[in-house]
Amino acid sequence: MFAIVDIAGQQFKVAKDQKLFVHRLDAKTGDKVSFDQVFMVADGDNITLGAPAVANASVEAKVVRHLKDDKVIVFKKKRRKGYRVKNGHRQSLTEIVIESLGVGKVKKAAPKAKAEAPKAAVRKAAKKAVPKAAADFSSNTVAELKELAKAAGIAGISSMKKADLIAALEAKK
Repeated sequence: MFAIVDIAGQQFKVAKDQKLFVHRLDAKTGDKVSFDQVFMVADGDNITLGAPAVANASVEAKVVRHLKDDKVIVFKKKRRKGYRVKNGHRQSLTEIVIESLGVGKVKKAAPKAKAEAPKAAVRKAAKKAVPKAAADFSSNTVAELKELAKAAGIAGISSMKKADLIAALEAKK
């Protein structure tokens, strides 16, 4: 069984009891860490792909130690110009051991109360809001004013600006 998982911004193919060196994790030595971004889980012929991640899948690991990688020398030079720069760098790493990986059971969500369609709710609110005073129109957004104008039966609202919509709604009253 193996999985492809995102650990500290990198993707790794991991299996149980595998040792990995990953970018430095914010965990103490001996701590257990869990990774939820599992992109694929393969168990023999049974392969589960995520879109983008597999639901309820996780990889559990234990932090073994923190260390630094070998030094990398960065040397820059421009010939015939006398330009030479030498820098060194040691990447901070964390060694982890994969303890378990797998997919949990899918929990069924409780049925939600049937909500009213958003467009229908806006139309009902627009019909109720048409008889309000002119001061209320200036506090509305352009989208709300267009819905109110549409409910009031005003034509040509797509090219109107906010001031034009307010004037048309006041005239319609």
